[in-house]
Amino acid sequence: MNFATIWKRSDRIEAIPLPDGRSEMNWIRCALAGLFLLLISARLPAAHPLAAPGVTSLTNPQVKYRLTDQHAIVLKRGKVTAVIVDNAAVDTKLLPGHRAGYNGLASLKYEGQEENLFVPALAGLNFEHIHDGTTRLPEKFEPRKFPMQIRIISDDTVELYQAPTPNWKLESCGRYQILADGTIEYTFECIPHADLFKNGYIGLFWASYIQAPDDRRIHFYGRRTDRPDQREQFLDARTPSHGVDSTHPPAWARFRPRVAADFPLTLVNHPSAYVYSRPWYYGIRDNYAYTQLFRPRDQIWFAQSPTGGGKQNPAWDFQWFIPNYQPGEAYGFIMRAHYAPWSDRTTLEKQIQTHLSALKQD
Repeated sequence: MNFATIWKRSDRIEAIPLPDGRSEMNWIRCALAGLFLLLISARLPAAHPLAAPGVTSLTNPQVKYRLTDQHAIVLKRGKVTAVIVDNAAVDTKLLPGHRAGYNGLASLKYEGQEENLFVPALAGLNFEHIHDGTTRLPEKFEPRKFPMQIRIISDDTVELYQAPTPNWKLESCGRYQILADGTIEYTFECIPHADLFKNGYIGLFWASYIQAPDDRRIHFYGRRTDRPDQREQFLDARTPSHGVDSTHPPAWARFRPRVAADFPLTLVNHPSAYVYSRPWYYGIRDNYAYTQLFRPRDQIWFAQSPTGGGKQNPAWDFQWFIPNYQPGEAYGFIMRAHYAPWSDRTTLEKQIQTHLSALKQD
């Protein structure tokens, strides 16, 4: 009888009897095959940390949707009503005088509210910039300027699909899903179809234009950039003017974009003296809090302008960078926008805790 020594039990080596030579050869072949697979898998590149979650119809062929000839779709759940628009102009009773190019959340209202959170002609979660940090910007607002297709997934979920854009060749899909409490979950996925980004990264930017709040500040936990050992503080951030101290990176940011000194999108490249330590921030309008929450791993940068939507209308924004991209690969992030009556910070933190926990798990 043949024997093969294959494992150690306790402190002694055991030999396993093999019934014949053929069985011994089969065992050797299996062992070699396993070793080969192990070596091959070790050589495979790891998935990109910002790889798309595979949720939207851009990346998941199992997603079913229907098209519509409408340019605005209403989502209502809980006590929140949201209106999603493509890049077309809309002038209806629901959306009077809404301008072309302001895609995303055209309206967000809580039960009993008459006024829109956002500037009526503009929008929130508006996808507006694609860039690479150079001054090569044939169209500064490329996502706004080219058609988007509304894809209705269900009564509570709508997508905005955009074919590869003419200049940057970036194909994208943004999914807006209204959750049980009226919070909007936004999933964005994109595929670059050409190697056009000269600084080696893709820069993307979203804006929310808030309608004349009494307080134009945003609020978040963070610390000074030059004091890494400082304990986090609660910060009330208001930039002095557009493009000054305009963006706040995460404290754990692993990537810093290279941006030209004369880059024209000034909210992108003027970081403040602070980094944020928790991945959410909020602003207050008319006794309602608008809170934007992110996954830590997506490394979103907060951004703001005191006058981005007009003299009295701040922009409460964010931006995202995709370093080491590859043409043809899909990238994405997930965030949530929570809207509810404001009472105090402790109450708000309790309200958003389930959303923060869910985003950590996604």
